Amino acid sequence: MSNIEDIRKFYARLMAANAASPDPRLEEVFAEVPREAFLGPGPWTIITGNGKVTTPSADPAHLYQNVLVVLDADKGINNGEPFLHAMWIGKLAPKPGEAVSHIGSGTGYYTALLARLVSPGGTVTAFELDDRLADLARKNLEACGNATVVHGDAVTAPLPPSDIIYVNAGVVAPPSGWLEALRPGGRMIFPWRPAERVPLAVMVTRTDRGFACDPFMRSWFIPCFGASVAELAAKIPTRDEATRSRSIWLTSDRTPDRTATAIFSDVWFSSKGLDAAPRARPRK
Repeated sequence: MSNIEDIRKFYARLMAANAASPDPRLEEVFAEVPREAFLGPGPWTIITGNGKVTTPSADPAHLYQNVLVVLDADKGINNGEPFLHAMWIGKLAPKPGEAVSHIGSGTGYYTALLARLVSPGGTVTAFELDDRLADLARKNLEACGNATVVHGDAVTAPLPPSDIIYVNAGVVAPPSGWLEALRPGGRMIFPWRPAERVPLAVMVTRTDRGFACDPFMRSWFIPCFGASVAELAAKIPTRDEATRSRSIWLTSDRTPDRTATAIFSDVWFSSKGLDAAPRARPRK
């Protein structure tokens, strides 16, 4: 068997380097949290290109690479690309004491990393719609102490007040409830998929002037149930319009104007930043 501790440490170093995060704790948590504990017994099925391969053995060393590991082949659910998640988590910069909502937690691996990063004093509420995966996540996260798994629909259920919202399923637009759940200074990353041709990851930050947004990279995730189909009246952005979006507004707060790059029933995206915007009305 391989020296799994050394392998995990090197994997963690690669994750931290890819994330380019100034927080040394990011490397620490990737080294401390055993990925194999969240993936069931090996051998494991790995997604590669347009196909799949099976690891030659149940040696967990096979998991400490930048590989997608199948969780449910029939539903297209996998554990996610570690490089991508390391970069996203580093960009969100979780701090001790913060409250996180994780939407689409799967079996809980990245939930566990977030739970470590907001300790002490912080909490993670993990939403998972699939009942089997939610049950596995609940068991896998028992040792965390500060992570709660909710088997339910995060699109329709209210989110708790959150400093961070981490979304791992593609949406045509973030539900207004997600934006409203963000505390002042709160950050959200979500995979934006308003059309097949527009797969982007978007970072949202709640400021005293509103919701700033930054479409910062291409990204593809499986669709989010209940939030992956646009209404007929929606204005769907081109790829160029989507990448030029700089703020998000609730339609109840502000009517879409000529700067709109995308318009949906409850929210719309604007190419105009928040520098010149009036301060947002305080919300309870």
